[in-house]
Amino acid sequence: MQKAHEEQAQKTNPDAAVSEFQTGEKVRTMKTRSQCRSGVSFFERLPSEVFDMILRRLTVLEVSVFSMVSKAMSCQIVDHVSTMAWAKRMIPQNFHHSRFPDDKQSTYRHYKALGLLFKRCTLLLPTKDRLKFIHTKFSKIPCFMMQCKPTAASCLGFSSYGVFLQTLIAGWNELECHRVFIFLCDFTDLPRKMEIVVNGRPGASRYLELQIRQFCRQVLLDPWSSRKECGFWLTQILKPWPMVSQARLLFILYGPLLPDGSLGWQQLTSTVLSSSALSDLAKAVLLLHTDLELKDWNTSTILAILEEIRVLPQVWRVENVARLLVLCGTTLCYSVLANKAHNGRLFEISKLLVYLILVCEKDGYCMSWVVTLVQQVCKVFTAAADKWSFIQSLENMFSEVTMEIYEASLAGNPQEDLESFQTLCSILGSSAHFHTEILHMFLKE
Repeated sequence: MQKAHEEQAQKTNPDAAVSEFQTGEKVRTMKTRSQCRSGVSFFERLPSEVFDMILRRLTVLEVSVFSMVSKAMSCQIVDHVSTMAWAKRMIPQNFHHSRFPDDKQSTYRHYKALGLLFKRCTLLLPTKDRLKFIHTKFSKIPCFMMQCKPTAASCLGFSSYGVFLQTLIAGWNELECHRVFIFLCDFTDLPRKMEIVVNGRPGASRYLELQIRQFCRQVLLDPWSSRKECGFWLTQILKPWPMVSQARLLFILYGPLLPDGSLGWQQLTSTVLSSSALSDLAKAVLLLHTDLELKDWNTSTILAILEEIRVLPQVWRVENVARLLVLCGTTLCYSVLANKAHNGRLFEISKLLVYLILVCEKDGYCMSWVVTLVQQVCKVFTAAADKWSFIQSLENMFSEVTMEIYEASLAGNPQEDLESFQTLCSILGSSAHFHTEILHMFLKE
């Protein structure tokens, strides 16, 4: 009777497994294949303490790979890295104690691995939530918050954060990257700090200037090898400000530095600087000028910014202006001269050209380059009388500059005498080489 009763129950409910006999004896519950697959994983069944012990045995890179196994696993790893114990152990802050290159590279590799970990374990979150999550982990690090006193090169904080950020946002679109920039501005109070330095006297807030330079260069600009990426971040930094402030910020970010690490505002007005001291500034100007994808910039804008830069903090020595233009290349150099030609500023064109010729002589550039430049500027003048006035002005300027340098060599101290004498020799040599190229060009025709 009992057996018949059980068989009748299975017929009336075929999907249900026999769980218990009326006698109280228990049998194994049968599950369908889909029910087996929907069960929790082995790691999910582990106690959280055991799971944390397993994760502590893995490297940061291995944990990042582990987080991509499933959504549930990603959530568990997010919980794991959210603990204070994990942060103290896995987010190093000894940025001021790395004395050897191996220590430096090891720190960078670790923060690159952290970037991958946070990129992967927050993959399913919206950008805003991902950034909030990261903020909770890094907001207690003074070097990331621009709270440390800036030093020339000893702190690895900004550069480590730059490696982390580059790894985290690699492949993100421009809208997401713009949100990252807004987040960083709020995170560090960057706009207010920039406002202080662009509205104050140059050099008055030297530590803040250096702090802004180091943060923007090491976190946002220098980590990117692509011109497009670097141009994007430079545009984000400069775009909110008026043109005068953009010129000030460009100088703060890329201007020459003194040996103590502060910005050399006065150097450009008092001494002649080498190409290496001006190369970074030239590259930044050239980046804005030549990258066609940066729609916020055009030649007129760049020329206006250059005019503002060359009077910071006062009018530069003409040789420094000429050297910067040589480093900026033919197109931009011609645009500056042609703009002055259209406005009839013959004196400025002539003086700038003489110093361009002098820079070519001193720095070993081919003199035929500046000869071609003079030809192109000459074509800007349509009337024969205007062309003749331009040539006369250029030749007279050679004489004036030569006399200025000669008088300076007579009036200076022994050290200045030597520098002025060398410059005098250079201007005489440059004049000879320039006119030789001019004559050779006419003879070929």
